[in-house]
Amino acid sequence: MHSSSLFTNPYAIEVLRTKKEELVQGINDPDQLLHWLIENGVFTPEKKLVLSFYRTRTAKNSRVLDILISQGERACRLFFYPCLKQVEPKLYSKIRKYVSEVNESIGDARRQLVGYLLEKDKVWFENSSKQHQGKKDRPGGKKHKGKKKERVTPLSRATKPRKDPAAVNIFAAVAKGSLPELEKTLKDNELNVLNPSSETLLHVAAAHGHLSIMEYLLSKGARTGVKDRKGRTALHRAAEKGHGGAVQVLLRGGASIHTLDIKGKTPLHRAAENNHSHILKILLKEEARSCRNQHKFLHMAALRDESSLAKMLLEAGASPEGKDWRGQTALSYAVSQGSENTAKVLLEAGATVDSKMVERAFNSNHPSIFKVLLEYSKDLSADIMESALFRAVQKNLPSAVESLIDRGTDINAHNTMHYTPLLLACAMGKAESAEVLMEKGANLGIRTPGADTALHLAAQAGAASIAGLLLSKGMDTNVRNQAEETPLHIAALQNNGALVGLLATAGARINAATKDFATPLHIASQRGHADVARQLLHHGAHVNAQDKQAKRPLHLAAEQGDKALTETLLKAGADPNAQDKEKKTPLHAAALRGHLSIVEVLLANRGRAGAKDMDGCTPLHYATMKGNTDIAKVLLASGKNKKIDDRNVWRKTALHVAAEYGHGELINLLLSHGAAINTSDSSRDTALHCACRAGHLGAVSALLGWSRGEKSKFTRCEQPQKDPTASSGM
Repeated sequence: MHSSSLFTNPYAIEVLRTKKEELVQGINDPDQLLHWLIENGVFTPEKKLVLSFYRTRTAKNSRVLDILISQGERACRLFFYPCLKQVEPKLYSKIRKYVSEVNESIGDARRQLVGYLLEKDKVWFENSSKQHQGKKDRPGGKKHKGKKKERVTPLSRATKPRKDPAAVNIFAAVAKGSLPELEKTLKDNELNVLNPSSETLLHVAAAHGHLSIMEYLLSKGARTGVKDRKGRTALHRAAEKGHGGAVQVLLRGGASIHTLDIKGKTPLHRAAENNHSHILKILLKEEARSCRNQHKFLHMAALRDESSLAKMLLEAGASPEGKDWRGQTALSYAVSQGSENTAKVLLEAGATVDSKMVERAFNSNHPSIFKVLLEYSKDLSADIMESALFRAVQKNLPSAVESLIDRGTDINAHNTMHYTPLLLACAMGKAESAEVLMEKGANLGIRTPGADTALHLAAQAGAASIAGLLLSKGMDTNVRNQAEETPLHIAALQNNGALVGLLATAGARINAATKDFATPLHIASQRGHADVARQLLHHGAHVNAQDKQAKRPLHLAAEQGDKALTETLLKAGADPNAQDKEKKTPLHAAALRGHLSIVEVLLANRGRAGAKDMDGCTPLHYATMKGNTDIAKVLLASGKNKKIDDRNVWRKTALHVAAEYGHGELINLLLSHGAAINTSDSSRDTALHCACRAGHLGAVSALLGWSRGEKSKFTRCEQPQKDPTASSGM
């Protein structure tokens, strides 16, 4: 139960304040709720635009509730009923239950919140009751034929249009400006009577500028928000007629300056259309007083690209630097929306352009808006201009690039990565921007911190068109970066055949070597780029060139496992038995990496299965170490088992290696092909010793199984007393 002391003013606004957090979390569809609030006259349609800038549901809910609280008790009451009831019925019921409990605790019949807060609007309820009573008075409760059912508008306090002589006399008195006659004839229930155009007496008085009558009507409770058939309020009528005094009287009476008519026009629009600049000044003054942190008329003009209105507002004293609650100026909205005409007006009026504005222009879906900023802004700093040039390159807006350079922006400026606009264009493959920069005289000799030139970057990006432009401007095709790479190396790395052909035709050295002595053919072979390798070979690449490790392109292709590339290199004359610095042949590389198809191709092209590297290992040693039975079979078949017991520098055979690594299937294969079971290595260990020491039970079982045919020296399976590292190598 609740203490009555907490509810000294138990009205709708207090309930909303008390339950705000619950409402913020409980409203699941703020957009639908906002629609109902607008439909029921609680919010103006403009609020929908303002609230659209809130990104999260809870933020939007919180803002809606804050606005409701600021608008007073009636707005809060209508929020609960009918709006909340329609959109969130469960939440509405929960609040109703809470209010009922509060009523019980207060026990004050005069302050019953349920009746005041959650029941139907009084006038709507009364109108509904009258309509229901009318139905009961008819025979059978049915409508009379030929009569149209009257539409009952919830929350409307205005009566139906009156055609009786008394009403006509009242409107005539107002139109004439006769206050005595009005006072004599006006009755309390006729204050909001409507004429055939759905105008109230206040509409007519405002249109004629009769101040005394307007003040009299407002003092009697005339409503300023009633709309005629065209959706106009009394303020619309006073503004479009240019009655400044009438406008001020209505503003003092609480008239809204943002109400829209059926054409979406505010009173300010109507004043502007009729060139009433003095009305604009009044409305702008009211805006400054009542809408400090909201969208202003100038912001709205920018969003709609109403350039003429914007110009009139600025002439009437609106500030081009005014900001809304998001900290945005009218120019910000004009730029985001691509409102070019309004942007021009604002810029001519001195609107400020900073780096954020430039960024906004480039991020908008209206690239031409940046040219407007550039052309019409009065002062842009060198930093902003340079930043804009890099953004124009990133967005590939050649016209903006050209405009900035023509405006005096440094064409060779450096960004934080020490790239010039041309280097950036080449790196990103922005051909159109790169072309403009070259035509405007960008320095082709500037390099990145890694000494890459524009041609290197174009090759990296795969931009053949940019590379062609650079070459046509005289750029050296054999220029090198810090790693001594030429653009041809980069093109081979990127697998770009078109660039390789372009560079080769332009005079690139096909066999140029990097710091590691790698040629473009090495690069292509290492990456498995078969088509590029063929192209390089066609242009004269040395197929047996050696890199820093004495590896040939064939070594790299064998390591890569590219069969097509391996065949291409062999067909071009690659030596299948060439040795690198470790005396490994391509066959060693293929066996070590498990590339069966490469082993087969190399053996078919006279690759020596018994070749030994600097450790005395044959390809069979490596195949056995990796446990690759298929490769071992192919190698044994090619050598007709002659090299099966070849030893490495540790005097280990392939059988020793198979035992050390626990490859039982390979042990069986080797022994079945005649491998010696009791051969000792440099530590006097047999294969069985090796299997025992490594703990490979399966390998031990395999060896013991084969020992039946030949006496195995298995009595020495205990760990020998020697240096434990003596047989660790191969």
